[in-house]
Amino acid sequence: LEDVLEFQKEHGAVVVKPLHGNGGKAIFKIDESGTNTSALFEVFNQTWPEPHMVQPFLPSVAEGDKRIVLVDGEVAGAINRKPGEGEFRSNLHRGGTASLIRITPQERSTAIKAAKAMGLNVAGVDLLRSSRGPLVMEVNSSPGLEGIENATGKNVAGMIINWTEKNQKPWKTGTKGGRG
Repeated sequence: LEDVLEFQKEHGAVVVKPLHGNGGKAIFKIDESGTNTSALFEVFNQTWPEPHMVQPFLPSVAEGDKRIVLVDGEVAGAINRKPGEGEFRSNLHRGGTASLIRITPQERSTAIKAAKAMGLNVAGVDLLRSSRGPLVMEVNSSPGLEGIENATGKNVAGMIINWTEKNQKPWKTGTKGGRG
């Protein structure tokens, strides 16, 4: 809690979210005043002891974030996700909207590097615009297929299945502890 309060003092409003969540669940914004910070961390550390992260709140999220879906190091599609009315989370499951976008070469390169750094062949990389260039908000091992498929008209799930079939390693049988 002390580290979070110090971080908040330095950055102002912050966002707290679970590392293993999805669909925008259990993501909280804590304003500059820090109201409820200690109570929220009691929930995270005692009631729901899942690892979580704290990051600065960036007002530019109102313009949307870019979800870039990668399959085998190639961009399968990209969307801009905007938060719904009265919401700061841009997740489609939380009322956000998506529109098809073109990404810059720098955004493409950043997304590919981020997925590679995480060791992921299939990923959804979330970027925000910043004065320093594309800022990686998170790298998702579950890329959020519904939004990207609806916006692009591409069968991204099929692309993932094809990649998986092509890169499947044979099962070992008859070995101690092996399958089969």
